[in-house]
Amino acid sequence: MRRSRTLVGVLGLALVATGCGGKREDTPNAQQPGGTTSCEAGEGRVTIATGNVGGVYYVLGGALAQVISNNSKLKATAADTGASVQNIQQLGDKTYDIAFSLADTAADAVQGKSAFEGKPQKIQALSRIYSNYTQVVVRADSGINSVADFKGKRISTGSPKSGTEVIANRLLQAAGLKDADFSPQRLALRQTVDGMKEGKIDGLVWSGGLPTPEITDLTTSMADKVKFIDITPQLPALKQLNPVYDQGSIPAATYKQPGDTPTIVVPNLLLVRDDFPAANACAITKLIFDKKADLEKTHPSAKEITKETAVKTDPVQLHPGAKQALGVS
Repeated sequence: MRRSRTLVGVLGLALVATGCGGKREDTPNAQQPGGTTSCEAGEGRVTIATGNVGGVYYVLGGALAQVISNNSKLKATAADTGASVQNIQQLGDKTYDIAFSLADTAADAVQGKSAFEGKPQKIQALSRIYSNYTQVVVRADSGINSVADFKGKRISTGSPKSGTEVIANRLLQAAGLKDADFSPQRLALRQTVDGMKEGKIDGLVWSGGLPTPEITDLTTSMADKVKFIDITPQLPALKQLNPVYDQGSIPAATYKQPGDTPTIVVPNLLLVRDDFPAANACAITKLIFDKKADLEKTHPSAKEITKETAVKTDPVQLHPGAKQALGVS
């Protein structure tokens, strides 16, 4: 598990290494006259757990860190990680203060299920953000036209302890496949794309926003040597596990494909611990919307972030500070 911190570069900034991770110390809530919580962040540092380099979590996490640092007393840094499962686990041990996560993984965490079996996590949401699209790309010469065709193939199921791995495993189980039926490659996205180019991997499962830079690289460099497949036959089985799964479509123009690809989508949440200072939670949530245009310049998926959908985080509760920023009780 990676413990080093990497400040994510955005808008042409270089990557800057930060110090090794340690336990975080939260600043107390600021109180206004009458006992209400202030919506002004206190001084201090906050760390943001994002995801694989080249993924949308990584890009938007860096942009969010810059927005926080430029518009509050807080100094924020963002780190590349294995994503959802790892992010939530490291929220719990205070390695990170804020984390991106898929909603299905976050639901498992608060309910003490799956990777968090018997260990419910004390997390809350600042906001629901954009949706992840499950992107399944295979080599055109692999003979793969469905998830069931993964049998006997070399398939990247994403980084260990990532939300992508959770969805990949559920897709495979829904298609009636077990680990012994195929050769799982538990790789980060960059290593996966390289493996596809080199012919060492037959297909990949990736859960991310549109477009994901590394998938753009893959489809541009390999052109018609790769293709997307329709995974929606597995949707009914996934919805039985968690109702957050829904049907969506990857537009042809996203990756210059011959046609739209039906797929499965799941929302993303921005998470904190339940003891995260309310004033900081309020200030950061407010900045997400006040400075949304800055986030959109970094990646178009930020356009999906709205106050209407921000509150739809069940079964993960909204943090009280976030409720204050969003004007809900």
